Amino acid sequence: MEDIAKFIEGFREFKANYFAEGRGPGRLLFDRLREGQRPRSLIIGCSDSRVDPAILFGCDPGDLFVVRNVANLVPPCEEGKGYHGVSAALEFGVLTLEVRHIIVLGHAHCGGIGALMSGQCAFSSAGFIENWMKIADSALEKAKSELPGGTPEELARACEQAAILVSLENLRTFPWIRARVDAGLLMLVGWYFDIVWPRTRGKRSPLHPLDPVRMEAKSWRASPAGFITTWPPPLTPPLKIRGGWGAL
Repeated sequence: MEDIAKFIEGFREFKANYFAEGRGPGRLLFDRLREGQRPRSLIIGCSDSRVDPAILFGCDPGDLFVVRNVANLVPPCEEGKGYHGVSAALEFGVLTLEVRHIIVLGHAHCGGIGALMSGQCAFSSAGFIENWMKIADSALEKAKSELPGGTPEELARACEQAAILVSLENLRTFPWIRARVDAGLLMLVGWYFDIVWPRTRGKRSPLHPLDPVRMEAKSWRASPAGFITTWPPPLTPPLKIRGGWGAL
């Protein structure tokens, strides 16, 4: 009940900020949002309670169309009459809302990737997580092949970042996404949020882009600064500093 009481109090604050009488910025925002939503960006994030895209990026209601699931994964496009939650959200975001950016937001210490690496994805007889995490099997293989002598922490970080690339590649298997990317109407971006950054990264930013050059060459290495992947590639490469790629 303590959590429920906190949520109720939080909603009271929200209501006071956004629906109070008068013409404050919050009230004006929802006056506009009542007419409909027009976010320009769709974020595919992890369900992890520590990685809330709106909080990370300081966004207001209406700024982001958000899809969250275990390990921020995108399955490849599949035809059929199953229940395709991620695919349905992509279809609505791209074809109806006409977003201009799709951002795959991964993060350090991901529980889903940790389970994949340990081979312990079967949390119950239902098998939902075990089957879902198979999407990232190729990321695990890539991390192991690129870092054969890596520590468990290094391999986990590498797998978390490689899984972002898997999702970006899978996004292009949707024909209406690929068509918009090729026409320059849609950009695909990968970001990696380093939760442990304050303890381990000094003054570097905790948000790391993923490197387009390495993605295009299909040659990938874990980097201290992370890397960015975009389609179409940016006009200029990311800033290269101290042997790593510049972070935001």
